[in-house]
Amino acid sequence: MIRSMTAFSRTQETGTWGSAVWELRSVNHRYLEISVRLPEPLKEIEQQIRETISQFLSRGKVDVSLKYVASAAMSGKINLNHSMLSQLRSAISDMESEIGKTLHCDATRLLSWPGVLEEQSPDMSPVHQAVLSLLKKALESMVEMRNREGKAIIEMISSRLVAIEDEIKKLRTILPEILKSQREQLLEKLNDLKVEYDQDRFEHELVYLAQKADVAEELDRIDTHIVEVKRSLTQKGSMGRRLDFLMQELNREANTLGSKAADSRVTMTAVELKVLIEQMREQVQNIE
Repeated sequence: MIRSMTAFSRTQETGTWGSAVWELRSVNHRYLEISVRLPEPLKEIEQQIRETISQFLSRGKVDVSLKYVASAAMSGKINLNHSMLSQLRSAISDMESEIGKTLHCDATRLLSWPGVLEEQSPDMSPVHQAVLSLLKKALESMVEMRNREGKAIIEMISSRLVAIEDEIKKLRTILPEILKSQREQLLEKLNDLKVEYDQDRFEHELVYLAQKADVAEELDRIDTHIVEVKRSLTQKGSMGRRLDFLMQELNREANTLGSKAADSRVTMTAVELKVLIEQMREQVQNIE
């Protein structure tokens, strides 16, 4: 299925572990380029996040950001180091014996002594599981949006293909008329010059001009490329690069058609084809 690379997704969820908000943005890019912004407590799962994104997307520049607020249940616990406190009390007692004076110690100063209070980190595994699950929902939403945009691109490209086919059909119809017109123009010029000419040589020159101006091969190749574009639009998987190549080939044939034009009608057809191809190419640049 054809997908656009431009999309946006935002999902949020709240649980006993806290609250999280994912925001995902993607634009066209030749390859898959992922930029991740995470809060410090969750940086350890960045690789899992990248792997998850790669399972859903194959191309595009993707910016991913997560906002996380921990719940009270996820706050770290503070424990009193009784062994360290006992050592401090013993040291104070020794000092009192040494100086013969009772010391009055502020409890808060004792608590600030390094190692007296120990912070126990919470188990982050429930948070990891929750935010990764929420990320998948955000990616599913992004893929849905890419698919919708892809359908619109298919409709646009299909309409331009029909227009190109119409231009080719009209040109094929008038090719005999163009050749006849060339013959009449050449005869008219010779008559105006009032010179005698060899009929066989004249016919030979006409054949040469007809061959030089013959665009049937270019038209046939354009028809072939159109068939291949239509086929690619119905294929599964990433078709962006293939369609981009086909746009280049179509443009090449349109340029050749213009360079061989011996009639203004052929020139105008070539110009119109290039306009239609360019419109398709701009859309193809955004296909995954």
